[in-house]
Parts: sequence; C-alpha cells; structure tokens
Amino acid sequence: ELALKSLGSEGLFLFSSLDTNNDLYLSPEEFKPIAEKLTGVAPTSEFEEEETPDPSGETLSIVAKFQPLVMETMTKSKDGFLGISHVALSGLRNWTAPAAPMSVMLARQFKAFLPPKNKLDLGDPWWIIPSELNIFTGYLSNNRFYPPPPKGKEIIIHRLLSMFHPRPFVKTRFAPQGAVACIQAISTFYYTIAFRIHAEFQLNEPPDFPFWFSPGQFTGHIVLSKDSSHVREFKLFVPNNRSLNVDMEWLYGASESSNMEVDIGYLPQMELESTGPSIPSVIHDENGNVIDSRDPSGEPIQFVFEEITWQQQIPWEEAAQKLEVAMYPFKKVSYLPFTQAFERAKAEKKLVHSILLWGALDDHKPPSASLPVPGSGRTLRETVLESSPILISSWSLVKELEELQTNRENEFYSKLADLHLEKYNFPVEMIICLPNGTVVHHINANYFLDITSMKPEDVESSIFSFSNNFEDPSTTTYLQFLKEGLQRAKPYMQ
Repeated sequence: ELALKSLGSEGLFLFSSLDTNNDLYLSPEEFKPIAEKLTGVAPTSEFEEEETPDPSGETLSIVAKFQPLVMETMTKSKDGFLGISHVALSGLRNWTAPAAPMSVMLARQFKAFLPPKNKLDLGDPWWIIPSELNIFTGYLSNNRFYPPPPKGKEIIIHRLLSMFHPRPFVKTRFAPQGAVACIQAISTFYYTIAFRIHAEFQLNEPPDFPFWFSPGQFTGHIVLSKDSSHVREFKLFVPNNRSLNVDMEWLYGASESSNMEVDIGYLPQMELESTGPSIPSVIHDENGNVIDSRDPSGEPIQFVFEEITWQQQIPWEEAAQKLEVAMYPFKKVSYLPFTQAFERAKAEKKLVHSILLWGALDDHKPPSASLPVPGSGRTLRETVLESSPILISSWSLVKELEELQTNRENEFYSKLADLHLEKYNFPVEMIICLPNGTVVHHINANYFLDITSMKPEDVESSIFSFSNNFEDPSTTTYLQFLKEGLQRAKPYMQ
C-alpha cells in the first residue's frame, strides 16, 4: 500500500516489472535495464564474460530475414482495430526490420547444440534448454519488459534471437518452454542437428504496457563438427505454412490482473541463415606463420571444404516429429488433417475425434484472458488427448474451416466444415462425429474447464463425474466425454 501511495499505479507497475524477486528492492542487476536505457550504454554482461573466445577459432556469418506481421490477418483488423489504442500496437507497427541484419559469431559458441553422450542415436531428443513449467507450476508473469540475463546454453539462443529484436525471452511464460534437439544425420566428423525453440519477444517499453509477441515455434538445423570447431551450415526460422503462426497479447492496465487483449496473425518471414561455412579468423601457412586473408589482388582467400558423406540419416519430417512429441507427449497419437481424417474414418468405419481451435494446438500459446486457466490449445494438450483406437483424431483452425466452407469444388468437404462450424464456440470446441460429419457429441473448452475446476460433490451430471482414485480430474472428465460420444454414436455405427 505504501508503494502504491508513493509511486501510483503506473509507477508501481513499472517497479514491479523490474523487481524480479518481489522483495520491493531494486538490486543493481534489476535496475540495469533502466540504466542502459537512460545512458544508452550497455556494459559487458556477466554471461558474455563466461565465454573464452579462441582468437584462432572460426567465425560464422549469419544474416537475418524478416517480413513484418500482416496486420490484416489479425482478427481485430476486421473492425479496424476499434477500441484499441494506437499506443498499444506501436511496438508491433514499428517492428519492420531485424534489429541486426547481419552478425558474425564464433563457431564454438554453437557447441550448445551438440548432443550429450547418452543421446547419440538418430532421432533421440534431448533438451538444450529444459522446460521448467508444467500444468502444476502455472506460468510466468506477464508484467515484464526486459529479459533476464541468459545463462549457459541460453546464451547462444538469446544472441541469435536478438538479431530479430532486442528483447527476446528464451524462456516463454508458459509451458512447454525451452529448446529441444535431436540428431538428424551422422558422418565421421559431423552431425546434422534438428532443433525446435519456444521463445517470445516483448515489443513495448515503459511507459507503455507490455505487448507479447509469440511465434508458434522456431525450428531449423545446424551442421557442425563433433568438436564444434566448424559449422558447415545453420538455419533457424518460424514456419509459415499455416494461415496463422503468431500469438499476441497486450495488457491494458498497471497490474498483473489488468485486462488483456489476445489476437493471432500471420508472419510471412522470420529466419536466420549462415552465408556459408564458418571460416578461420586467422590463417596460418604450413610453417605456422600468420598470412593475409586476402590474395595479392585484394580478393578474400577462397576456402575449399570437403564434401560430407553421411553414414546414417533420417528425413527432416521424421526429426521434426520427434521434436514435436518431445515438446508435446500427446502428439504420440496421430492427428490427421481435417479432410484426411474423414476419408480415413469412412474407409475404416471409425468415428472422428475433432478439435476446432481459434489458435494452433501444436504451437506454444500464451495465457488467454478469456479462459479460466492459461491457453486454448495448451490447456487441451496438458490434459489427456489420447483417444480410443476406434477414433480418428484431427485438429483444425477455425480460419481454415471457414475457407473450406466456401470452397464449393468439393461439396462433401464444405458440408463437413459447415457441420463443425455450427457447433463451434470460442475458443475451442471438442467434437465427436460420424464419418459423414454428423456431430454426436461436443463440449466447449470453457465448460470443460469449469467442470474440472469444480469439487466432485458439486458435479451433478453423471456424464462428467469424477473417479474415486487419484486421477487428474481433467483426465477423467475428458475420458468421460469420449466414452459418452462413443455411446451416442453406437446406433449409427451398427
């Protein structure tokens, strides 16, 4: 109360965003972001001092390519961003180019991508940055502007993402956090490592309120020597193959409980790529003498690299699937595209277990102010989505079904989309239906979450009753929903 009286609500909001340990005291480390902002000087950070550059080591040149978010893809654009202040979106609108179009890094910094000794099999995933959050730990504060100093293997991820924007958070506010990787190919001296990173950016600074920009995922690969002295190639990017690939949310007040707006949109391009293999920063002749890096005509010396012969490898799609399952264990169950699910269900005489979402199920999502617990797709995947063997599972975005609905080239698919959208309510609808699209049972995520947050004695419906053992209520409730759907479908499946 004294702090609120002294600083006012907005002042306390800024103070709280810096006071990371909530002790009502700003240490020099906590005050550092403001000092750097006021002085314009960024001192060498502790984590940078941990690096011991090898002056004769190789360097890798990386370029950043960025096309800003297409504002028209945001749902708020449909009414001309009515009621949304220009200031709230200023950080988003002003972000039109990468913070650093090019950067030169030490090859040995990419040692963080090398596998641990017990993960040398193809496709066996490990955590570069472990996720520290789960459904029981909740999520981190929205009321933050400046990322904490990265440590250990976070350093290289932070430096790479800083090429896009100066305020990357390598640990997201919600699960699953972190970065996961697996070996895609092995040769005598090299690995190809596939990786997936969940990170986000803070686009605003005081006195504006926080604006979080959360790409669905960063993925990519690196080809590097087993001793990390040489990087043959590197690429990191945000997939752009779906119609929506970024979540955004922004606060409208000076407290953690303030109103929050949530939206989604499409980012055409966000990628980093090496310009070529890493090259020695210092060149020696056969006698060990340092020689000029340019030939007598002034042109840079051209290096010739041996061709890599891969002894073992798996396809990129398989490696990406392994990473996806590591992040989301529920993905062990196959989720087919919408139309494929119904074709399979018709052929195998099975039901379809369909999930219709506002945002993607297998990209990480921020907490939604409209839900009792964080996330739309995230809430579902943290419960139980492992269906019965007599169900074909699928998930779809509302926007994709709206497009399918208007596509009259295939009347059957259009009808399927119609039947789904008729039952849909924001943010997520879980549906059990026949192979012809007839919906036999459905439940909205908000109702599902309300049920699972109730005490067992308060639940009157036998459909959503809890078991007497120690199973998670959300698990039991979802299984009950699936069983009820199967029961209702029986007359149609004889």
